[in-house]
Amino acid sequence: MTGKSQHHAMQAILKCMMKQNLSRNGNSDMSGKCVIFAGAEMNSISDISIDSDTFIICADGGYNNAVKFGITPHIAMGDFDTIGSNTVKGCEIVKYLPEKDDTDTMIAVKTALEKGFDDITITGALGGRLDHTFANIQTLMYIAEHNARGRIIGDSDIVTILKNSSQIYRKIDGYTFSMFSLTPCSEGITTHGLKYNLENGRLLSSFPLGVSNEFVEKSCKIEVKNGVLLIIFSKL
Repeated sequence: MTGKSQHHAMQAILKCMMKQNLSRNGNSDMSGKCVIFAGAEMNSISDISIDSDTFIICADGGYNNAVKFGITPHIAMGDFDTIGSNTVKGCEIVKYLPEKDDTDTMIAVKTALEKGFDDITITGALGGRLDHTFANIQTLMYIAEHNARGRIIGDSDIVTILKNSSQIYRKIDGYTFSMFSLTPCSEGITTHGLKYNLENGRLLSSFPLGVSNEFVEKSCKIEVKNGVLLIIFSKL
């Protein structure tokens, strides 16, 4: 598969994720798209959907990532222990003390939700320190619990959450598809379009049964009746 066609496939699945209907959660008043730049190393933003209406927030060192790709954020925020706030130009600056309960990325997510954005993409949040990566995955849980859509897009992975609902995901050639339970037990899981399907099955947080599955069709449908699934596309 060529790089161009793979890029189109990535864009297709991201659009599919962004169209997930949240009205059943009673949150139809929220609207809008926000992209948050975190501070892990980034090599590309070609798979990040950014247009003139996208609100951009940088979490501390994420400002350097945005600037590297020619993007001026609307807000840069955090404790600025990675970069000095005096290096930030052309946007609003919100500075916090280093002694705080929230990570810089969580502060950015809370700000996005407070501003009414219901579609949040986090980038620059994978591939660095493992503790930071896990914190960012927990931040996706926070987004889901506040009835918004969230995903993390890295150079080699796309990570999202499916909570008590169903969703269609499109195949990306050259990527595996994995599901993990973030709750102790996720039940009522039914899948279609994968090599290894479940029918009203369950996944446990203590056993990685859902790792490295494959598409056998152009898309798959995943349903979980009770629980939270971590969905990961990983480049082979």
